[in-house]
Parts: sequence; C-alpha cells; structure tokens
Amino acid sequence: MPADAPLARLRRAALTVAAAACCVLGAAASAATAPADPALAPTVAVNPALEADTMELAHKLRCLVCQNQSIAESNAPLALDLRDQVREQLAAGKSKDEVVDYLVERYGDFVLYEPPFKAVTVLLWLGPAALLFGGAAWLAFRLRRRREEVAAEQHLSDADRARARALLDGAAGAEQPESPESRS
Repeated sequence: MPADAPLARLRRAALTVAAAACCVLGAAASAATAPADPALAPTVAVNPALEADTMELAHKLRCLVCQNQSIAESNAPLALDLRDQVREQLAAGKSKDEVVDYLVERYGDFVLYEPPFKAVTVLLWLGPAALLFGGAAWLAFRLRRRREEVAAEQHLSDADRARARALLDGAAGAEQPESPESRS
C-alpha cells in the first residue's frame, strides 16, 4: 500500500500540470480569435463611412438572441447576420430609416432599443410612471387612514388605568373573576 501512495501523488501532479496547460492553451487560442474590443463587433466594410453608418444603426438595434445587447455588441450568429444585412442594405443605397423600417417590419418593434410611442407600447412607456404614482397615492391614503385610526382610539379612563396598574402589580389576581379564555 505505501508503494502506491507516491504513484497516486505523481498521477495527481501530472493531471494538475495537464489541466493548467489546457487552460493556458485555451486562453491563448481565445485571445488570438477575439476582436480587439470584445464589446464591439469587428470592422468588416472597406468603406469607413459605410462602416460608421452600419455601427451607428447596429447600436440602435437589439440582438434578438441576447436581448440585453445591441447587435453591435453581440457575437451571436443572428446578430452577425443582422449586421451584415444592415451593411448590405446601406451599401445598396438604402437610407438608415429604410433599413430600420425593414427590420421593424420583419422582427417587430422589439428589435429597437427605443420603441416608438404608440397604442401597443403605451404600457411600456407609461407603466413605470403609473406604478410610481399609484404607489405614492396608496401610501398617502394608508398614512392618512392610519392617522385617523390612531385618533379614533379610545383613551383609557382613570378606572381602567387603576385596574391595569393593579393587574401589573399582581394585587388584583384574586379579585378578578376568571375569564373564559383562562379556564382552558
């Protein structure tokens, strides 16, 4: 049994070295394939003005896969396709508004980071304000009602105070009749 212990230690050491080597090689490989700024998509167009327009629109459009990133920030395959589509349509001579209209027609208002104010999106735009004002109104109502409840409470009479004092002092234990609750 003691002869197996050094062999087990040697195996663990070899596995640790192999795991570390895999981590180092994996990090080097991912660094070689990653864009310079991971928050932005790589530049593809040769024309700098076209690429600037593409990236401007890409920052205004939501990635439908990630949903919390623009298509400029996302590296999802759909985001790459949408960026290519935007680039192709701008290169074909379409205006930015036409490209946005095309994408909204195809994917709906959800593709826009700032959806337009219309009947379908009124809850999206006015919902937070309605919740805030509704909560403030409820709080004001509740505070006013609580103040009225406190004011409406009857104050103890002198006889009630004397009886309470006697109960607290323990002198009235024998004088008071037993209540139905205390019998059980």
